[in-house]
Amino acid sequence: MVAQVIRPERYGDPRDAFAAEEIPTPTPGPGQALVYVMAAGVNYNNVWAALGRPVDVIAARRKAGAVEDFHIGGSDASGVVYAVGEGVDNVHVGDEVVVHCGQWDMADPFITAGGDPITAPSARIWGYETNWGSFAQFTLVQAHQLLPKPPKLSWASAAAYMLVGATAYRMLCGWEPHTVRENDVVLVWGGSGGLGSQAIQIVRARGGIPVAVASGGERGEFCVSIGAAGYIDRKQFDHWGLPPDWRDNDAYGEWAAGARAFGKAIWDVLGEKRNPRIVFEHPGEATIPTSIFVCDNAGMVVICAGTTGYHAAVDLRYLWMRSKRLQGSHFANDEQSAALNELVTQGLVDPCLRRTFDFDDVGVAHQLMYENRHPVGNMAILVGARDDQQVDFS
Repeated sequence: MVAQVIRPERYGDPRDAFAAEEIPTPTPGPGQALVYVMAAGVNYNNVWAALGRPVDVIAARRKAGAVEDFHIGGSDASGVVYAVGEGVDNVHVGDEVVVHCGQWDMADPFITAGGDPITAPSARIWGYETNWGSFAQFTLVQAHQLLPKPPKLSWASAAAYMLVGATAYRMLCGWEPHTVRENDVVLVWGGSGGLGSQAIQIVRARGGIPVAVASGGERGEFCVSIGAAGYIDRKQFDHWGLPPDWRDNDAYGEWAAGARAFGKAIWDVLGEKRNPRIVFEHPGEATIPTSIFVCDNAGMVVICAGTTGYHAAVDLRYLWMRSKRLQGSHFANDEQSAALNELVTQGLVDPCLRRTFDFDDVGVAHQLMYENRHPVGNMAILVGARDDQQVDFS
């Protein structure tokens, strides 16, 4: 098969790290399926794979016993089941499917004891931590990853939403009692991006009130067009980053004034003095102090990434005095992925596909993401698809 391949000697800018190569097609084993890829989604994890940092994914897998000296990335896909391994009965050859990116060992003692699979020691993200991702003519997956393709979506749109959508769904609906309720205010950082665009729509679908944070008016208006009550332009504030030492009264007071002004901007959007019960976080280092500051009493800040950095300061007084919660979250389990897929199938959540690339431009798409020049919403790569043609392998 032909695949877009990363090798260690090409680590660096994504535009140069990916190259089309012929690679032997994998064969599905027990519990696995081989999917003919129609389209693939673009996510930041394979920017990291291309750079070779913060983790050298090839070296990490070889240290764990893998034999391949290459990486085929891609953690979102739509396609057609081409072959199945022993024991697979949830899908059949010819089924049109989308793929979620959670993989784990079903025999993991953590899972057999009743633990959530995505938090198990064996859990891995397909197409990043594992090989045989979607930037190839065929991808090898665990059969439980496969869900029905929403019939009204194009192949490209169907490939664009699952990683970010299921991640957002778990963040907003997976941490009892802090799940989105009717009339809940939810602050959504990066509202115009892949994660944020899905989060805004999930909040709306559950009756909540999403308030977006965006970089500029054009991105903010996009957030409003998909359901946000309004937006805050983060470029209007300059207090981002680690706050000063709390013992420096003047400097800390200046930072707190910036955080309070940001909180007032939320009230201005809402037209009333209400703080967000849930803050949907992923920038991390630059924004966590403000997120915890503006979160409502007994509310939750839930975070799935650290796109501005991983060193985040927490003023513990706001956590214990106001009973706030700081919750980490990572992708989703099968049930949460299926719930998100049902919202998309019902038309309550749109994939927000805004740009589609040819197979030869996988590196270009990731370079745009690396340089923060990608469009609002999500991007996809055409692999087997050229239009919405049907494929029959039965």
